[in-house]
Amino acid sequence: MKSNLMTISLLGLGLAVTPAFADLPASGTAQPARPGTVNYVEGSVTVDGQAISPKQVGSVDLGEGQELTTGAGRAEILLTPGVFLRVGDNSTVKLLSADLMSTRAEVEKGRAGVEVDELHKENNLQIVDAGVTTRLVKEGYYQFDAGTPEVAVFKGKADVELRDGKSKEVKGNHQAALQNDLTTLKTSGLDDKDKDGLYNWSRLRSEYLAEANNRVAPYYEGYAPGWYWNPYGWGYTFIGASPFYSPFGWGFYPMGWGWGGGYYGGGYYGGGYYGRAYHGHRYAVGSGARAGAVHSFSGMRPSAGFHGGMSGGMRGGAHR
Repeated sequence: MKSNLMTISLLGLGLAVTPAFADLPASGTAQPARPGTVNYVEGSVTVDGQAISPKQVGSVDLGEGQELTTGAGRAEILLTPGVFLRVGDNSTVKLLSADLMSTRAEVEKGRAGVEVDELHKENNLQIVDAGVTTRLVKEGYYQFDAGTPEVAVFKGKADVELRDGKSKEVKGNHQAALQNDLTTLKTSGLDDKDKDGLYNWSRLRSEYLAEANNRVAPYYEGYAPGWYWNPYGWGYTFIGASPFYSPFGWGFYPMGWGWGGGYYGGGYYGGGYYGRAYHGHRYAVGSGARAGAVHSFSGMRPSAGFHGGMSGGMRGGAHR
């Protein structure tokens, strides 16, 4: 297929982009992302008993009432934009509601973590564990254990529903034991020994997503926030309306994906976006889409985004 140019008008925004198209490698069957989209798998992963391979990432959705189960494996599921549900090994999660305004998932077996990079007041994001509903009300990172059961709030804030209809707040760096006959909630502090294998894997996934974000975001300036396909490695990354750090300290465009040690530090100036080279090319903040791309991607397919704007799915990439 010969290279050509194609202009995509952004409905309702009055914007246009002209990405270059070249030969497209096999790119799977990724579709527009929505709550329940399976974004990453490794090892043994099934959806309602059907095995899922890495090549199916982006093309498999959990419908309401469906279960994702891992054996010796892990998986990542998209919830609302900017929220990632990560499933540890020998675990099962069920999607109870895929509504953008009320998104609910249940940890039926094993352990799961939730990274919340963006959350709006209109979102009602809930995780059910051992019959107890926990509402995630702030950006951060949370872990749930169906065997114990418990919720650990490493960063952020959660509200746990009590039996009398009231709720109990669990702040960052605290964990709480859960019981389905809950009338009170006992909390205790978290420290480094509580950062286990699931935590470390989630931190690594967050780094990969931030790296992908910084690679593709310059080409989507002016687009609505949402999920965008990452042509460098199968899966979606999140692009927000403004730069931010993940709860693990990884920078999202234009902060630079280098770890910043928190919300301030090395992410933006200290070895993050500036000075970070990819395959011999260097990015300049904000210049990619406007002043001529440092390198171009070999394909882009627009698709309806979660926020009603355009969420571009990019397939295949070539440096130029």
